[in-house]
Amino acid sequence: MDIVPYLLLATLEGLVQASVLMLTALGLSLVFGVMRVVNVSHGEFFMLGAVAAWVCANFIPGPPYVPFIAALLIAPVFVGALAWAADWAILKRINYNPEATIVSTIGLMYIIQQMTLITFGPDAQAVDAPFYHTVRFPWFGYSGYKFFIIAVAVVLVGGLLYLLRHSKVGLFMRATQFDKETAQNFGIPVTKVYSGVFAVGAMLAAIGGVLVVPSQQAHYLMGHDPLLLSFVVVIVGGLGSIPGTIAAAILIGMSDGLLSVFFSPTLAKIFSTLLVALVLVFRPQGLFGKAGR
Repeated sequence: MDIVPYLLLATLEGLVQASVLMLTALGLSLVFGVMRVVNVSHGEFFMLGAVAAWVCANFIPGPPYVPFIAALLIAPVFVGALAWAADWAILKRINYNPEATIVSTIGLMYIIQQMTLITFGPDAQAVDAPFYHTVRFPWFGYSGYKFFIIAVAVVLVGGLLYLLRHSKVGLFMRATQFDKETAQNFGIPVTKVYSGVFAVGAMLAAIGGVLVVPSQQAHYLMGHDPLLLSFVVVIVGGLGSIPGTIAAAILIGMSDGLLSVFFSPTLAKIFSTLLVALVLVFRPQGLFGKAGR
């Protein structure tokens, strides 16, 4: 048996999985790294992105790429605004207390789920891909749209890294992450930084939802798996570590693709669980995290 086509297919599927996972997990890691908030509602922001893509596909006329482009613009703005409002109305009121924020975001998760169920309905809804193009390999054809997902993820992650390292906003975020009190003493508006970070994290998840929905279906409960996988990535990479999150997303995504193609998706999930257990036992701070001071 020629293993090359299977290996190539598994690698491509792993890269697509890693790309979407990278966007979703980076939002979660960014929020925890800067705000020290575990956002349990993060998966619902992913779901809202997918639902927004379905809404755009059904109410914006034109060929499929027109509502898709609109969804890529509208969904992150809408979800980011919702996250900003949730930060102002909930998290800020409880002073970002770690225990209270977990309970609050669990409540927010159920509110978003039930509101989506009421307005969107219980049925899964399909969304057409913006274009149908097949990239031909000697052994098989592969969706050109999936290459588009990888390209979008690379551009967005590169843009986020540039923002964090080479902009005033990134400087404010890094200063707040390092020491909130010192940042306040130097005149950095920490509460605005928190609101912006929470919104950006939600926007990344929403874009992930828009990108993945043509390959899946929009559903009001679809946020569970992205949330769990994002937690796996953040724990393995190191809590709050952006490079660690990127590396762990690639590791988890590639292993998922390889194991799913050669063995079974169930084995891929078992591997992720075992990897988290091993990291927690032998390196609790994660592969790229720093030990607590």
